[in-house]
Amino acid sequence: MSTSDSLPTSGPSPALKNVRWVLLGIMLAMLLSMLDNMVVSTAMPTIVGDLGGLEHISWVVTAYTLITAVTTPIWGKFGDLFGRKPMYLASIAVFLVGSVLCGAAQSMTELIAFRVVQGIGAGGIGAGAFALIGALVPPRERGKYQGMTASVMAIGTIGGPLLGGFVTGHFDWRWAFYVNLPLGLAALVWLRLKLHVPAQRIEAKIDWVGIGLLTGSITAIVLAATWAGTTYAWGSWQILALGAVAVIVLAAFIAAEKRTSEPLLPLSVFTNHRNFPLAMVLILVAGVVMFGAGLYLPLFQQTVQGASATNSGLLILPMMIPVLIVSTIAGKVMSATGKYKIFPVLGTLFLAAGLGLLATMSTDTSPLLTSLYMVLVGIGLGFTMQMSGTIAQNSAPLRDMGAAMSSVNLFRTLGGSVGVAVFGSLFTRAVQPALPAGAETGPAALHHLPAGAKDAYLRAVATGTGHIFLTAAILCGLAFVAALFVIEVPLMKAGPPAPSADRADNTSACAAN
Repeated sequence: MSTSDSLPTSGPSPALKNVRWVLLGIMLAMLLSMLDNMVVSTAMPTIVGDLGGLEHISWVVTAYTLITAVTTPIWGKFGDLFGRKPMYLASIAVFLVGSVLCGAAQSMTELIAFRVVQGIGAGGIGAGAFALIGALVPPRERGKYQGMTASVMAIGTIGGPLLGGFVTGHFDWRWAFYVNLPLGLAALVWLRLKLHVPAQRIEAKIDWVGIGLLTGSITAIVLAATWAGTTYAWGSWQILALGAVAVIVLAAFIAAEKRTSEPLLPLSVFTNHRNFPLAMVLILVAGVVMFGAGLYLPLFQQTVQGASATNSGLLILPMMIPVLIVSTIAGKVMSATGKYKIFPVLGTLFLAAGLGLLATMSTDTSPLLTSLYMVLVGIGLGFTMQMSGTIAQNSAPLRDMGAAMSSVNLFRTLGGSVGVAVFGSLFTRAVQPALPAGAETGPAALHHLPAGAKDAYLRAVATGTGHIFLTAAILCGLAFVAALFVIEVPLMKAGPPAPSADRADNTSACAAN
């Protein structure tokens, strides 16, 4: 077994000397992945106008999300087996190749195929980023750097739509993909020079059976979440069949992982300490809230409150600014005291309260009051999101850090996919009866409706979003119960174990940087 396989027990890692500079490169790659989704979503109307294929537009997002979710645990395990740095650099390179191909697409079919390539790279970026942070920064010190991660999230969420609007308004839509190249190349060069982690290569058979089974289960879950309530009814045989496939294949995956010597996703990560599955519950719920609020809050603001869609990214500032501030403060307190259980407990309470208040909004609710409710949600996310990742990191051995932290990204992605699907169904059920036959939806179509139909539609939108936020508040109540059961295990203070003699050169380079 490699010396990297055991839990760190002593001594600060030399990699911590200038870890902020290393993390900057990791954050650049994370920002690359986050910005892309937002920019492409903003550019989609222009893309459809040029390439056509409106009936396949949903697959531009679905293909990317599906492949990202499927490849996340695979990249994580490959990082554990073959080294996190080469796998992370490879994932960035694959993402950039996919970006170039997407920009050169001549049809909607080609674009969807090339988005698959992008999704493969995005899966590695998400899995590798958290695994590298886990390897470079021990849990006790991680709080000092939470502000960086929260900043990337805020910049990506707010800046993506703004950048997308600017690119499509002043350049060809293809630059929505080409814009990834400068940032991606900068991240590649920066990490190639600055990132030094103990060299690691474990001789083991790749768990191809586990890869196939987990891919099948995740595919069924994501497709069911994407199609339910839109393409097919929730109770249709197609959705029920996908649900059955997901459960059966997942059971087969668990059975297979128990028998293999080097599992893709070690079940011991979930069973050795109860904090890890509890952290996954918190991350899943946070993903549901983040994706759901990010989608339906701007919709409510634009449709009901008449906010401009031009700067849609700015509409969620009241939520994202508290995320950044609270994440930074909570991280510093955690690093100083070693205490962390109180944060997800408070976070889920703030989330439940904020979402419960958002559920009370009506056509008469003022933008100021909406912003105040969003502040509560932002505080809750700030307390919960980053801290849940730290709890997961502190519950996993370093040898399995890639698989463990890829689970963090996987659960967040699945939470978002399933949450958006359920929310979409709730929203459609409330809004559809209020629309005149053949009428279009969306803020731009409002002025075409008669006065009576317009008022009914606005009330229906308020009702639909109310149902969404009430459902999310109930989920946060369940997450609060999970947070209460977290055991406050002392946070590890040590960094990655010192490399053995045959890796002395790599350690020297790490210390030098």
